[in-house]
Amino acid sequence: MSQDHHNQLELAPQLLEKLVHQAEAAGASDIHLQRAGSSATVAFRLDGLLTPHSDMPPDVAERVFGRVKYLSRLKTYQISLPQDGRIAAQDLHSKHDVRVATYPTVSGEKIVLRLFESGGSVLKLADLDFPDEARVALESFLKSPGGLLLLTGPAGSGKTTTIYACLRELAEMGGRHIITIEDPVEQVLPGIMQTEINEAMGLDFVKAAKHLLRQDPQVLVMGEIRDEATANLVVRAALTGHMVISTLHAGSCRGVIERLLGLCADSYTVASALALVVNQRLIRRICARCRGEGCDGCFNTGYQGRLPLVEWLKIEEGSRAQIRDKGQEPPVPSSTLRASAQRLLQRGVTTASEIERLLGK
Repeated sequence: MSQDHHNQLELAPQLLEKLVHQAEAAGASDIHLQRAGSSATVAFRLDGLLTPHSDMPPDVAERVFGRVKYLSRLKTYQISLPQDGRIAAQDLHSKHDVRVATYPTVSGEKIVLRLFESGGSVLKLADLDFPDEARVALESFLKSPGGLLLLTGPAGSGKTTTIYACLRELAEMGGRHIITIEDPVEQVLPGIMQTEINEAMGLDFVKAAKHLLRQDPQVLVMGEIRDEATANLVVRAALTGHMVISTLHAGSCRGVIERLLGLCADSYTVASALALVVNQRLIRRICARCRGEGCDGCFNTGYQGRLPLVEWLKIEEGSRAQIRDKGQEPPVPSSTLRASAQRLLQRGVTTASEIERLLGK
């Protein structure tokens, strides 16, 4: 073995740390490591889009993949089944804890590293750059005694960030016992009782919620409504004086109501429990350094950072009547994603092509 080759193998742990530090500096949310035969490719997810970064030669790739598994306490020899693990920030001398997910593909193993802020501060609602009316609707809900808030949007649309901002607001108000059920817990929040589900051990959302409701919470955050059992439990909790915050996958505010009515047979309980629906996406912001021309700071994409597009629906008496009568059209939201995007375009912080990429023509 040549000295250069030996040095490459020894430097594999340092290479992993370097990749994480580069991803942090670029503001990436994920690092994708994909085996292609014996070598591997590296890509960063920047502002929601996968951006190629570099290639690894075969021996280095093998060592880096092994290092990731070792640090995340996974079976280093297992390449034919998915595995999930976590690496603490201090193990990589980084700012972020890292969630690790491995998966077998026809071209070789794939590893995704998700970066989570380690001990960082959670954003306030005022810092999310929501439209003023949407922010006021959220703040009003958080000051109310109870009811159900549902957030929707595809994966990576910022729902968790919004929920954590709501939790920070509630914690700062004080006086309420707050419990969360998450998959996974992405950041530990002081003063809040957080639970991470573990389906392998039999602890799913429904089982956790049933037991945690006996812990006398005033606020319950359920990471996701996945089925009829979860939906009915969430609605009942909101009806019995709890504030409940959860997510439900649907394409719009109206779609959330239609899906919830499909999961819960009693439209009267849904109408009584539901207080606010928020649908959001994240759109890329024009890079402030180069004004969209492309520079080293934005990996020559012309964009850096993202902004929320939001539509929201506050459930009031007229809306409740529409929800109770399943034959009627669902209520119309206060705004639309496209109107939200047009406001950002007028501010000069995004582009027409970015709006088309996200929302279509």
